[in-house]
Amino acid sequence: MSAPLDPQLVLGAYSVGVFPMADARDADGVYWVEPRRRAVLPLDGFRLSQSLRKTIAADRFTVTVDRAFGEVIQLCAESVPGRPETWINPGIEQVFHTLHALGFAHSVECWEGERLAGGLYGLALGRAFFGESMVSRARDASKVALAHLVARMNAGGYELLDCQFMTDHLASLGATEISRADYVSLLEGALAGAVGADASPAAAGDFFRLERVAGASSPDGETTVVSGPVAGKDIVQLLVHKS
Repeated sequence: MSAPLDPQLVLGAYSVGVFPMADARDADGVYWVEPRRRAVLPLDGFRLSQSLRKTIAADRFTVTVDRAFGEVIQLCAESVPGRPETWINPGIEQVFHTLHALGFAHSVECWEGERLAGGLYGLALGRAFFGESMVSRARDASKVALAHLVARMNAGGYELLDCQFMTDHLASLGATEISRADYVSLLEGALAGAVGADASPAAAGDFFRLERVAGASSPDGETTVVSGPVAGKDIVQLLVHKS
């Protein structure tokens, strides 16, 4: 197809386990994919190595959310040695910008000073998050972004982290591969009550609850909202508690 992607069509596709891809960065259209085997990352199964734990706790990267959505997706779409082509074409990029403006698409960014060192982006729907792509321009940047995402999902009541296709990188972090039937069952559970004519906002995950959870142990004993990046030590505590 060459017409612009319709945001509602894309949301509907994800709700039944289908997502768009392109053959190349400059491809005119997309094709729709429903893998026979699906990679998911159990939210209680993230593998937090000692070295990664130290990196996160030391706040080596400043981690933000939705601060630079466009920059993250552009970084993910860049050609790099070993990966000359990408499946993110202008149509996919444009519709995700729209979905971001509508509150469905989000990014997690890792910064070294003012330099974007890596991150990820994806789509939140119901209690599911569909990871689209992640990228590193510094060692461990994508791992740190994924760790922050898993902690955020646990804090926000999410149930499913869809990674689409299995890679060695994802497997090392705890991702597993399941059948299409098992994936659809998990997806239906994660979307129950959150999509469709009888959808309730209360049935959806809260992508920004982490900022309130991290502020719950303030010195005065009252819950506060964290206005800046969540400290790495809080991310580690959430991950250790859930794994």
